Amino acid sequence: MTAPLVLAGAVPASAQEAETAPARGAQPPAIVAVRASVADITDRVLTNGMIMAVEEVLVAPQVEGLAIESLEADIGDQVEAGSVLATLSSDQLILQRSQLDANRAKALAAIAQLGAQLAEVQSTTQETVKTAERARQLADQGTYSTVQADQAEAQATAALARIRSVEESIKVAQADVTLIDAQIEDVELRLARTEVKAPVSGVITARGARVGAIASAASGPLFTMIKDGRLEMRADIAEADMHRIAEGQSVKIHLIGAAEPVSGKIRRIEPTLNTTTRLGLARIEIEDGAGLRAGMFADAQILVAQRQAITAPVTSINMGADGADVLKIEDGVATRTPVKTGIREGGRVEITEGLAEGDLIVAKAGAFVRNGDRVTPVEETDSGQVAAITE
Repeated sequence: MTAPLVLAGAVPASAQEAETAPARGAQPPAIVAVRASVADITDRVLTNGMIMAVEEVLVAPQVEGLAIESLEADIGDQVEAGSVLATLSSDQLILQRSQLDANRAKALAAIAQLGAQLAEVQSTTQETVKTAERARQLADQGTYSTVQADQAEAQATAALARIRSVEESIKVAQADVTLIDAQIEDVELRLARTEVKAPVSGVITARGARVGAIASAASGPLFTMIKDGRLEMRADIAEADMHRIAEGQSVKIHLIGAAEPVSGKIRRIEPTLNTTTRLGLARIEIEDGAGLRAGMFADAQILVAQRQAITAPVTSINMGADGADVLKIEDGVATRTPVKTGIREGGRVEITEGLAEGDLIVAKAGAFVRNGDRVTPVEETDSGQVAAITE
């Protein structure tokens, strides 16, 4: 039997099988993976708005028709309650007061004159009454004329009537004095109000008064003040975020050009939304308003919640119709695992259910990895290189 011919350079079949064997057991594809880790995560609502006065006070003249004589305060002044801001001309009121004083003195003199007249009438009336009584006694005894006795009684009645008339005149004069006193008090009050005073402590933000102008409430306020200098931020809140905020929550306010944020807290949330913009309004109390000015624009971060939690990168989460899930790697196999998410901050998301600290997951949910695929997990270093992960 002829032996088989072996060509030079040929590789036996057994050797070929030996060389191809490692290829069939090649390592699974490398996939960038990350571990779920515990980190501090904060839920924030981002907003912006204007810095405005908590309460604005308008200072109007309390006396109409008087000229402004001097101005004692200007825009930016810090004033105390009761401080004189302006003075009005008082010449007209002083003249009225002098006239009323004269009328009062005249009325008092008339009362004194009527008092003397009353005393005279009372004395005369007493004699007239006594005469009428004697005449009636004599007439009853028949020693005096009845007609004369009737005349004496008529004179006594007339004298008594004169007493009542003088007494009523005195009451009228006293009423005139009371009226004059009320008029004097009114003039004194108006004189006191010629000094326009600050109703509250605060900062002057506007001055509409001019020396020589006639003070009138119809012309607008003389001054505008910020009560106690207190400022607040009125922040616009998106409709979707209204249920997340509450009174008392901490706020960080970032002002244009300021190196550090300003702290504050939500003081009040208005109960209605703007029907045009669909925005709500939160009033944020500013803890330290030094350096702030009404009218400034600011951004703010409202701290809704802050806690330590298991987190994962946003890119690892796949959002589907059935909810969120990740590709969890165990023993080199990628398994689709449902998770529940919570707070999202920056590039990380809180995982409330489905993962434990240290679990290995695919870094990018959109990677070409299917449920049940075998993979080789690697991680990306800061230099952009990848290194194998030991599970």
